[in-house]
Amino acid sequence: MTPHFEIARWKIGHLVVGVDEAGRGALAGPVAAAAVVFPAYGIPEGLNDSKTLTATQRNTAAAHITEAALAWSVALVHHDRIDEINILQATFDAMHAAIDDVTSQLSGSHALELLIDGNRFRPHVLPSTTIIRGDAICPSIAAASIVAKTTRDQWMLNVDRLYPFYGFAGHKGYATKIHRASIISFGPCPIHRMTFLHTILGQPQRRATHA
Repeated sequence: MTPHFEIARWKIGHLVVGVDEAGRGALAGPVAAAAVVFPAYGIPEGLNDSKTLTATQRNTAAAHITEAALAWSVALVHHDRIDEINILQATFDAMHAAIDDVTSQLSGSHALELLIDGNRFRPHVLPSTTIIRGDAICPSIAAASIVAKTTRDQWMLNVDRLYPFYGFAGHKGYATKIHRASIISFGPCPIHRMTFLHTILGQPQRRATHA
């Protein structure tokens, strides 16, 4: 992974805002999006797609990222809003919130351009480029993927104490066999995305009250 996307923009005096999400495919909990801005030629070494790193490696990398960044932010959009507007729009909302936060931190002192993981994005006032598999080839996006995932993982670890029947500390809300079985056994809990559970439980369904 080399910063060739970033270098092209640094050469014309722009800084890059790397943007990525975590938790889009989960059955429970929020979707998280992070935005990270590094100084020109100031990206830490060794960044990679968050999915290729262990939890320990991600946490270490996240600390290096937030220390090196000029600005960074994570935004969460929670399960009830996801059910209301759908996961794609919720992801875009989270991305825009994180982007707006980092731009406010920088107070208009830099020309900025967005690099977004994937192939779809809701237009922002800042110029943007989507990059398929950007978290594997663009270090600014990889940094955002790490910060988004570590933040969301910690949220799921915290909520595991409230709803211990579901194993959130292990699977972080994704559709593992254990998670699906627990939903069938106990019913959905207050942080489940009801619109994601139709194929598991059918509809309509009520959330569990005992969890």
